Amino acid sequence: MTIRALLLEVADTYDPKAGTRTHVPGQRVLRDVAKRADLGLPEGLMVAGYGGQTTAAASPWIGVFDKAINTNPKRDLYLAYIFSTDLTSVTLTLQQGVTELSEKIKNKQPFLAHLRRHAARLAAALPPSLAEDWNHRPALGGGKRPEAYAAASVAARRYEIANMPPEEELQQDLRVATSLLQRAAAAESAWRAARDEDELDVPVLPQQRTSGEEGGQSSEPSTAGAATASPAPGVRPAGFKPRDSSDYIAHIAAHQQVKSRKHEELIKDFAAYISKRDYTPNNQHVHPKDLTLQQSDAGQAPTPDGPEWLVEAKVVRRGRADAAVREAIGQLREYSYFLYREKKLPVPHLIALFSEDIGVFAPYLEDQGIAAIWQTADGWAGTPTAAAWGMVD
Repeated sequence: MTIRALLLEVADTYDPKAGTRTHVPGQRVLRDVAKRADLGLPEGLMVAGYGGQTTAAASPWIGVFDKAINTNPKRDLYLAYIFSTDLTSVTLTLQQGVTELSEKIKNKQPFLAHLRRHAARLAAALPPSLAEDWNHRPALGGGKRPEAYAAASVAARRYEIANMPPEEELQQDLRVATSLLQRAAAAESAWRAARDEDELDVPVLPQQRTSGEEGGQSSEPSTAGAATASPAPGVRPAGFKPRDSSDYIAHIAAHQQVKSRKHEELIKDFAAYISKRDYTPNNQHVHPKDLTLQQSDAGQAPTPDGPEWLVEAKVVRRGRADAAVREAIGQLREYSYFLYREKKLPVPHLIALFSEDIGVFAPYLEDQGIAAIWQTADGWAGTPTAAAWGMVD
């Protein structure tokens, strides 16, 4: 079966008045979607059909998930073919999961406004040429879920059932949508990390973090009353002050969240190490950047107009080097653009710093123009570019 044939069959058989029992034709088609292996999907994607549980959905839909990004339709990002309530059209959309958020924001208008605001942020991170071609705003019909799906759409393309494009066009559109999903997921990971690694709230771009945005509170932890740590042996004190590496409670949007600060230990250890190699580390007044480096000569102060290295630190959690690398790339690219290029500043050299070996992703980062350095049991190792800079042996 082709994607085209599947979409036409859902439109032809689905009846929201027929309920959700297994014998209902439209529901049976949707339930069987997950078993299909003949849709010609790009590698790494999986599909599932949704027609409601106890009550039939007003807008049936087929989810398309990148297994490396997310497989849970209740949250995060995925692709979906969502049918209008009158079944005359279907929209391929880059979607935000709405279920978990709807449980946190009960009132309809703030909920929809939150989805639209974040959809606009994510859309801004997409390539402009593609974003322009995928700027359709879905109109799926009335009802709580159809309206939420429309508000949650980041990028979309609509197909009329009576004039369904050929399979080749649908397949090409799906490949483009998959690329958009990956770009949006990388941007979202970077924004979350910019607020804090374990921050679960919807993130915002650095320049948008004002006292009036997202509840009016900053995600920066308070340092009032904190003891000042002594510099580690060999660390030049100028410009670098280790942040608190203990777990702390941050008050964000009127609720508490425990946040891990393991990556601050990583930064502190790296700063102690790199300062011995004639680089001056700095993490003061550079937020949201983790760390910047400037080259110095035999203990002398760095040249003010000399080149700068931008360092993004990531803790590899549960062996997921892929996730850490994806976040690092998105964040480094975002900061390089918004905090340097857009401000007409010299573009920095980029370094992704990891808590452990990232394996096959090291040459991938090199290909992306990003040097990688990681902590080992004996010290530090890195990619050829990092070695050429004298940062690792």
